[in-house]
Amino acid sequence: QVQLVESGGGLVQAGGSLRLSCAVSGRTFSNYAMGWFRQAPGKEREFVAAERWSGGSTLYADSVKGRFTISRDNAENTVYLQMNSLKPEDTAVYYCAARYGSTSYNYWGQGTQVTVSS
Repeated sequence: QVQLVESGGGLVQAGGSLRLSCAVSGRTFSNYAMGWFRQAPGKEREFVAAERWSGGSTLYADSVKGRFTISRDNAENTVYLQMNSLKPEDTAVYYCAARYGSTSYNYWGQGTQVTVSS
């Protein structure tokens, strides 16, 4: 079993930055491709950023491209989401997810709230 715990959310003004962290335990972190998703109130969960494979090239939603960066530290078993130039529309609960041997994500964290004030 794999456990994912997000942290780093909070309240920030528009134009500010936050870095989310997702600590992974339970299995060999380097085997898993990681992703970030978000869900705003009243909306469906949407894709934000992901690795095509563990440590591989990255993908971003058009709405965050050029502002957000996904990265990982295998020594720390952690994946990060650096978020710059934040906008009020980035307000959501952010979730990290892990997948192994599948195109679908097998494991999810509990989420961390990000609120961007205008």
